[in-house]
Amino acid sequence: MPAEGPESRRDLRSILVGAAFLMATSAVGPGFLTQTALFTGQLGASFGFAILISVLFDLAAQLNIWRVIAVAEHRAQDVANALLPGLGTLLAILVSLGGLAFNIGNIAGAGLGMSAMLGTTVLQGALVSAVIGVALFISREAGRAMDRFAQLLGFLMVALTLYVAVASRPPVAEAARRAIAPTQINVLAIVTIVGGTVGGYITFAGAHRLLDAGVTGRASLRRVSQSATSGILIASLMRVLLFLAALGVVSQGLVLDPANPPGSVFRLATGEIGYRVFGIVMWSAAITSVVGSAYTSVSFLRSFSRLVDRHWTWTIVAFIALSTAVFVIIGRPVRTLIVVGALNGFILPISLGVMLVAARTRRIVGTYDHPLWLTVAGAVVAASMAAMGVWSLATQIPLLYK
Repeated sequence: MPAEGPESRRDLRSILVGAAFLMATSAVGPGFLTQTALFTGQLGASFGFAILISVLFDLAAQLNIWRVIAVAEHRAQDVANALLPGLGTLLAILVSLGGLAFNIGNIAGAGLGMSAMLGTTVLQGALVSAVIGVALFISREAGRAMDRFAQLLGFLMVALTLYVAVASRPPVAEAARRAIAPTQINVLAIVTIVGGTVGGYITFAGAHRLLDAGVTGRASLRRVSQSATSGILIASLMRVLLFLAALGVVSQGLVLDPANPPGSVFRLATGEIGYRVFGIVMWSAAITSVVGSAYTSVSFLRSFSRLVDRHWTWTIVAFIALSTAVFVIIGRPVRTLIVVGALNGFILPISLGVMLVAARTRRIVGTYDHPLWLTVAGAVVAASMAAMGVWSLATQIPLLYK
């Protein structure tokens, strides 16, 4: 997508909001809903601590990455290649494969959501949703259409989840207390939800959207930072609301269905109408994540092929088609979504580490002085996620398959 260049203040505001929602709705997918409900069922109010830590980690990671991309005025893989030839290729492979893995779950989630919403089969819902995603990208103004689509469905998801959270009557005071003083800490939960919010392709979605729209350079840093922060806050608001909805259910002694944790939250909180609401939320979360995953994953491939760069929309169509075909063949187990989220969290230290080094490399960022506090915060996040990721891969993820 060539740089669009905002033509007015209104266009600029729309692009900044659109980038924030693209990132947030990319994060809020089927895996996001599943992980939040599942870990709330396991940890209860103490899951609030994991959410609080994840918000701090998410902000540190996203602000570092978005600001460096804006100042360098190049996509992440190009920044990495400028730092060390071949590093960008490795990053592109990791992010694109992670995006493909997530998109298989996104397509499946769209099918499940449409099934709960309209009574179709999951396969029919997945195929219809794939067609809708394709239609969005072959429209004449794909960038603007993508922005509006993410904003509309983002608002819808938040409003409906708020309704269910209120209906479930969660113990809010207990949740607030345990967010500071948890009775148990689950490292896998932290790694998974950080990976599911800013891991893999997700944190680059909005940054690459701003780059394509021409919102770059040191003069744009304040706006870029605001957009980055807004994206994290929108995604975090959705997670908190879903956490409270699930907490209200489990605090009543009810048990979530392990085959469909988020669906059972909505059903147990508000009855059969809640399951229809779940269908709307799940479909909205899934289809916006299909859009964000496809757009961002292909943006990582455009630097390495003139053919892909010239025909990026049709490459996205092929990406969505491939994701759909794989889902039709293998499906989407809940445990695999947890594992993919954790693996995306493991990719984060690599991508964030690259950006932190680039932020201190004059031939990439020129005379720009990256804030020291951001560098320190980013380094803490990268080191912590690397350590927790290794521990989770070695000790916790194998337990999911026993």
